[in-house]
Amino acid sequence: MKQGFNGPIYSVAATKDLCDIMLADSGYLHERDAEFVNKKLRKNHGQLIEPLYTVEDAAASMKLFVGLPYEKEFDVLKNVKARFTDAGHILGSASIKITARVNGITKTLGFSGDIGRWNMPIIRDPLHMGNVEVLITESTYGGKLHEPPEDMEKHLAESLQRTINRGGKVLVPAFSVGRTQDLVYTLHKLFDKGKLPRIPIYIDSPLAINATEIFKKHPECFDEETYQHIARHHDPFGFKQLQYVRTAEESKQLNDKKEPCMIIAASGMCEAGRILHHLANNIGDARNTILIVGYCAEHTLGKRLVEQAEDVPIYGTIYKRNAEVIVHNSFSAHADKKELLRYIDRFDKRQLQKIFIVHGEIERSTDLKNELNHNEIMDVQIPIRGERVVV
Repeated sequence: MKQGFNGPIYSVAATKDLCDIMLADSGYLHERDAEFVNKKLRKNHGQLIEPLYTVEDAAASMKLFVGLPYEKEFDVLKNVKARFTDAGHILGSASIKITARVNGITKTLGFSGDIGRWNMPIIRDPLHMGNVEVLITESTYGGKLHEPPEDMEKHLAESLQRTINRGGKVLVPAFSVGRTQDLVYTLHKLFDKGKLPRIPIYIDSPLAINATEIFKKHPECFDEETYQHIARHHDPFGFKQLQYVRTAEESKQLNDKKEPCMIIAASGMCEAGRILHHLANNIGDARNTILIVGYCAEHTLGKRLVEQAEDVPIYGTIYKRNAEVIVHNSFSAHADKKELLRYIDRFDKRQLQKIFIVHGEIERSTDLKNELNHNEIMDVQIPIRGERVVV
């Protein structure tokens, strides 16, 4: 949009609402980062930089959004139609089926988007977009297996009880959309069943707070279990038990808390945000727990914690990690190896001619390719950046 695009931006309705807060938040961070870098550049008489986009740019882009329901086919261009299908990943996630008529011949292309998991809380299971001739699929957890979702509550309760018993805090580096709401929902059920003593839960992420409000607006994305839970409770997600932390000063005051509590703060990979100052203040205390509930990419602080590193850099200072690190992959919203294969297996192999594997580290993409070849799906490719393909 900043470079001149002024056409429609199509998305499902929930994604449009999320973008309204997330693009503005991202634009604000771009502005802050550019301001920080420019201070150093001015001292060294360097050429100043501009933010990639600003809060104002984000607001302008929202005027181009067209929010659509799932399963409604719409015209993208002449002879090109598209349809969103729920991918079951996070609120508003979608697979896209494109139908194009070229020189009198109809071709179908499917794009998986991030594929979700079956039997996860709140969000519906992934749905089948219909058969296609060419499929582009993600591969985030190709070759990897998650802990079963049905074990989620039990193992979470065990790890939290251990921390509570030793009087510690639980720090959760959380993604603002999806993981935060899943975790809160699961905790609410554990408290409700008496499987955990109630402890204060602080949501120290303004973006997560706003995203949670959008969850409430889109029950069309919920699964049947969540509908039933809503029918039985006035406060189905336990929102009234949460304490929302909005200002930086309130966030700092959490470091003075002595009793067991949980602090959920962005960012999920521990590369920025308020989680960093909580880690700096609490990582050295063996009573505390760092609970990792989402994917952490290579070379991030989150990944170092997943690997149980004893010394980690925070704000340029090396801290000794004495806090326990627990990784709960069962909370991951990404499909694992079996679930990726389950998703792809729904396509008619007589019609499916090619599969392109994207969005994954090369090892994960290669593992998925090998699995598909083993299942006798032979034309599977891992394209390289910038490669163009004619189908």
